[in-house]
Amino acid sequence: MSLRMAGVRDMDVLQAIEQTPRAAFLSGVFKDRAYENVPLPISCGQTISQPTVVGLMTQALDVNRRSTVLEIGTGSGYQAAILSRLARRVYTTERHRTLARAAREVLAKLDLTNVTVIAGDGTLGLPDQAPFDRILVTAAAEDPPAPLLAQLRPGGIMVLPVGQSDTVQTLLKVIKQDQGYDYQTLGEVRFVPLLEGMAEDPPE
Repeated sequence: MSLRMAGVRDMDVLQAIEQTPRAAFLSGVFKDRAYENVPLPISCGQTISQPTVVGLMTQALDVNRRSTVLEIGTGSGYQAAILSRLARRVYTTERHRTLARAAREVLAKLDLTNVTVIAGDGTLGLPDQAPFDRILVTAAAEDPPAPLLAQLRPGGIMVLPVGQSDTVQTLLKVIKQDQGYDYQTLGEVRFVPLLEGMAEDPPE
């Protein structure tokens, strides 16, 4: 599989991806393409990331069974499902109510009970549930958002794409130190932009 060729070698991450049926998070003709290593369209003009990017981001997050994770940008719920197999608890926020509702349904069908899907403005994080051991952002910001950095536990890790939304972005790993932050670049990616506020979903 191309996951290992792309650098995903953490056995727990590989197993979590293998146990998570990507087709369950897709609809229509795209179900048949679930195991291609490409991003695919979902509703509300969003996409489900390609498996190698999901694998690399999950591996960089270094989740363990004690981790409480915040994901910004639920999308289809695929990334949250993988995180749920690695973490103690996953909170995931989505600005499109339609996507949040669909993700809840799929996660329930897969019996992944340690994920809470919240329809809300991801740029604000979830201060009531903070601090988090790990934060994963699946949309590109120009800089790591200050509210999310503030909700990261000391010693915690955030992984996110940074850069202009209409260009290639840099995948960044941020480790919160007692004094400041340690930044590591992980490669080039392309994600939808991180937007403030709730989306106006089209009628279903």
